[in-house]
Amino acid sequence: MEILFYIIAGIAGLGVGILVSTTFLRKALEKKSLTILEDAKEKGEIIKKEKILQAKEKFLQLKTDHEQVINEKNLILSKAENKLKQREQLYTQRMDEFQKKQKELTTIKTNLGQQLELVSKKQEELQKIHSQEIERLEALSGLSADEAKEQLIENLKNEAKTEAMVHIKDIVDEAKLTANMEAKKVVIETIQRTAAEHAIENSVSVFHLENDEIKGRIIGREGRNIRALESLTGVEIIIDDSPDTIILSGFDPVRREIARLSLHKLVTDGRIHPARIEEVVSKVTKQIEQEVIETGKKTCIDLGIHGLHHELVMLVGKMRYRSSYGQNLLQHSREVANLCATMAAELGLNPKKAKRAGLLHDIGKVSDLDPELPHALLGQKLAEKFKEKPEIANAIGAHHDEIEMETLIAPIVQVCDAISGARPGARREVVEAYIQRLNHLEEMALSYPGVVKTYAIQAGRELRVIVGADKISDNEAQQLSFELSKKIQDEMTYPGQIKVTVIRETRAVNYAK
Repeated sequence: MEILFYIIAGIAGLGVGILVSTTFLRKALEKKSLTILEDAKEKGEIIKKEKILQAKEKFLQLKTDHEQVINEKNLILSKAENKLKQREQLYTQRMDEFQKKQKELTTIKTNLGQQLELVSKKQEELQKIHSQEIERLEALSGLSADEAKEQLIENLKNEAKTEAMVHIKDIVDEAKLTANMEAKKVVIETIQRTAAEHAIENSVSVFHLENDEIKGRIIGREGRNIRALESLTGVEIIIDDSPDTIILSGFDPVRREIARLSLHKLVTDGRIHPARIEEVVSKVTKQIEQEVIETGKKTCIDLGIHGLHHELVMLVGKMRYRSSYGQNLLQHSREVANLCATMAAELGLNPKKAKRAGLLHDIGKVSDLDPELPHALLGQKLAEKFKEKPEIANAIGAHHDEIEMETLIAPIVQVCDAISGARPGARREVVEAYIQRLNHLEEMALSYPGVVKTYAIQAGRELRVIVGADKISDNEAQQLSFELSKKIQDEMTYPGQIKVTVIRETRAVNYAK
């Protein structure tokens, strides 16, 4: 019982102790919290005062800046107002001056109107006097004013034309004196420094046989072999009574060469029948194509021309099997290239460009594209297509005057082409074309009034024109020679140059009896 009492008493004491300690702790915490609150209030007041002070300082700074900006703007406005006032004053002064000048112009205009009225009256009087004088002169001369004017214009035209021809002759003579010797020197040195062989090719090739027995094998049974060979090569094969000889006829040198080489292989092999002929012709065709490429490459290497498009190289190789007026086209192009390089070097120009243009100037002749286009323009088109330089393409297209020359290389190519073609033995002409050219020369001269006779001499390189002394004067003879040479140059194509000589003479004949 006692133990229970003690336990209850201990529990009660413990509860009282807990209650007392709790109360004590609560009071201590309350006191501490009040202290913290007071400290916080004090710090808040301090911070508040600091912030207020900072705000006041910021406000004062902003106020000062604002006042400074306002002062600057006021200063700018005052300056602008001053300028505006000055401009207004200047405008007022100018308006006053303008009004004064306007009054002066009005006065001058009035005076001019009066003077113009006086002038118009005087002009009317002069016109009347002029008309009276013209009528009096017409009555005295027996000609109307229009007839006299036409007669005067015609006389002045004839005098001006005569004086112009004399002046042109003087200029041409002076130019010849200063330029002829130098031009001859350049051309002669160019020709002397360049030497080339000339091969005249015909439209037939001759194939020699060891004996006439092979002719029968070439013809074959009922002519099947020769027909197969002709159809595959496009060349006419002529077998006649000529001993140990077969003639290959055709205008295409490449086809003739294919036929010649094919015949050589067939005769050497001994097997001649249509199947074998087809096989051999196919192989020889490929061989010729390869030779064309090799020839083009070799030509470019020999001339020192690099970077040429492979299509242009092939066209250069094809020139070996073409001819122009009997002159081998590749030999002609090589010669023109060397001539162009030499002449360009003599004149201080780029010899490499001139040589390149000289080699390519006739590539239009070996191309199968656009046959209706002149070969010079076709060559220019090909050069532009394969990225040649504009001056090279222009020189190719202008070497026969189809287009205007734009660089100094173009006339060099034209001159060197004429030099190569005009050499003795370089070219041959068909007789009919030669005779036609001579007749055309003489007929062209006969078409001029006052011409009595014409003679084309020196193989068409000189034209002599005989005129009537009573129909044409000396000055008119000079004019006729100039006009005729220009017309020949514009309308005809010929190698070299043509000398035009106009002969005017008077003869006095009497007989002593």
